[in-house]
Amino acid sequence: MIKNVEIRQALPSDAPAIEALYPEAFPDEDLVPLVRDLEGSAAISFVGVADNGLVAHAAFTPCSLTERTDKVALLGPVAVAPGRQRQGLGSALLRAGLRHLQDAGTDSVYVLGNPGYYGLLGFKRDDDVMPPFPLLEGLRGAWQSLSLSEHKTQLRGQLTVPQAWRRPALWTP
Repeated sequence: MIKNVEIRQALPSDAPAIEALYPEAFPDEDLVPLVRDLEGSAAISFVGVADNGLVAHAAFTPCSLTERTDKVALLGPVAVAPGRQRQGLGSALLRAGLRHLQDAGTDSVYVLGNPGYYGLLGFKRDDDVMPPFPLLEGLRGAWQSLSLSEHKTQLRGQLTVPQAWRRPALWTP
């Protein structure tokens, strides 16, 4: 546990604080519509709560792969309050979520994000599973996966995402 921060699964009552966190953490991006859409879906969210309120959030959305039955998930969005960044809170939050998914039998988790950051958690570039929309060439290395099970074969196919993630703008800068 990060000092003075409780990491737990999000509650419905956390929704207003989660929505307030994103403009603070990402003033140049409007992720609130996505966050709201995920609240009404099967997404699993984890939060970091400190004495002064909610300071971090991460969502994991169950997805599927074309022509496969493996259990997979998409990680994102992730936000940490600016005053709490670079303290290990985001990593701790993600590890809690990944443990939960592994315990639930999820095979792999996918993310479109900074390879330097997500690589610290074990994510690696994935050229075998395609995201739901084509990525610009400069973003190909940002498409990564983390295996949570002992796969005998590399997963291949295209990630099929729920409606909340079916906006091309979420997949391009």
